[in-house]
Amino acid sequence: MQIRLAAALAASFLVAAPALAALAVGTKAPAFSAPATIGGKRFDFSLKQALKKGPVALYFYPKAFTQGCTIEAHEFAAAHDDFVKQGATVIGVSADDMDTLDKFSVSECGSKFAVGAVDAKLIKTYDVAFPERAMSNRTTYVIAPNGKILWTFTALKPDGHVAGALKAVTDWRTAHPQRN
Repeated sequence: MQIRLAAALAASFLVAAPALAALAVGTKAPAFSAPATIGGKRFDFSLKQALKKGPVALYFYPKAFTQGCTIEAHEFAAAHDDFVKQGATVIGVSADDMDTLDKFSVSECGSKFAVGAVDAKLIKTYDVAFPERAMSNRTTYVIAPNGKILWTFTALKPDGHVAGALKAVTDWRTAHPQRN
């Protein structure tokens, strides 16, 4: 009984403890393109093109339609207009297939922002690989138009991702009122 309790406590600590994202604030975000969808309408997302419009809130999530990922999608959808007011683009990415993302885009993202399908190579490049699984952990980056990372946050729970990303975007906009 004590061994099971100790194992359960250890497991809950591992789940609750946030890991640190390896891509540090101030480093250049790796450029990428990926198939994406908004409202079930597919297109090719390009980080380089999105950054021409303003900052990008790029969030990696483990798997569509899971509890935490659904909560996070709802929170980004609810805050989407606030991101747009700051000139920011929001995109969520995962290793899910496009058919799944078409559905997730409509039902959980409210057709507000793009979700894209990324491969293991990009997940590794952004250093967000979930240990021993073919998926990413939950990490959010805010990237400035110059391609440098402004803010990063990694936590398995969705709490703090949207609020922190919006604050980073708002702070950037305050410091750069004339920039796109």
